[in-house]
Amino acid sequence: MNATSAISIPQPDTRGIRRLEFRALGTHCVIQFRHPVEDVARDFLADALGWLSAFEAKFSRFRPNSVISRINAAAGSEWVHVDGETERLLDIAADLHRITNGILDPTMLPLLRVWDWKTVHEKLPDKAAIKAAHGLTGFGKLQRKPGKVFLPRAGMGLDFGGFGKEFAVDQLVSIARDHGIQDALIDLGRDLYAIGGNGQHPFWHIGLEDARSPGTCWGGLAVSDFGVAVSGDGLRRFEHNGVRYGHILDPRSGWPVANGLRGVTVLAPSCLQAGIYSTAIFVLGLKDGLRFAACGRDVEASVQTDTGAEATPGFIRRQVQAA
Repeated sequence: MNATSAISIPQPDTRGIRRLEFRALGTHCVIQFRHPVEDVARDFLADALGWLSAFEAKFSRFRPNSVISRINAAAGSEWVHVDGETERLLDIAADLHRITNGILDPTMLPLLRVWDWKTVHEKLPDKAAIKAAHGLTGFGKLQRKPGKVFLPRAGMGLDFGGFGKEFAVDQLVSIARDHGIQDALIDLGRDLYAIGGNGQHPFWHIGLEDARSPGTCWGGLAVSDFGVAVSGDGLRRFEHNGVRYGHILDPRSGWPVANGLRGVTVLAPSCLQAGIYSTAIFVLGLKDGLRFAACGRDVEASVQTDTGAEATPGFIRRQVQAA
């Protein structure tokens, strides 16, 4: 039996939509698409899930044999040989670091370890530990040669979690198009991209979760051939001595973001671009974040605070379409 024949193909609903739910990259994922031919559907899902499995095995910091884990284990001691795919991801990381003026930094792993969400809600990290971990971050410290990479100080670490899911969404979209699929919604942990429409409308309807009340929606969007990414602290947060702490860290301070924002939703031509802007806006805050969004071509954003929400004109127009 070959790999594709082993996949159970979801049957289409009344609109012709096939829906597959699964877990990958540490999150809940959903692929919805329309194609009447089962062999095409099977081949697409086999290629999509195969690519995603290989990507996670290679680049997850939680996999001890991944290339990321090998680079991190060699920090401060030796160069690590890497292939062209890894160099491409490092090039993307460098571009994101530059575009966001350091807000997206894949060397934040030392701080992520200090702010360990399994224990940090019980006791805040020691300030000295935060300062020490902060000193081990900084993408500019990463050293590269053709086919090689080196983290110069022991304790440094790479983590592609800040853009990996969004990058993966775009790759699955490319795979769908290669199989001739014209209508699809690829959703990896609420980072998503919509192709075409849902069989009833020439777009997909995307619910907008209320960051102040997780599990409920405050509106919806009509999306076609655009990516959507969400950043916020609605689910992963805690309070300590009356102070609220979320899971998104500010690389400038080494501490969780505390600027009054609760959630950011961004529309962009790719999911990767949407993710760049949603994270950067959340870290930068309302005023500077929306100013940053205005610099992005075809980028639209909505920002939630404790008291309300603000959005760019293009974002509001898509809400009207979805009504």
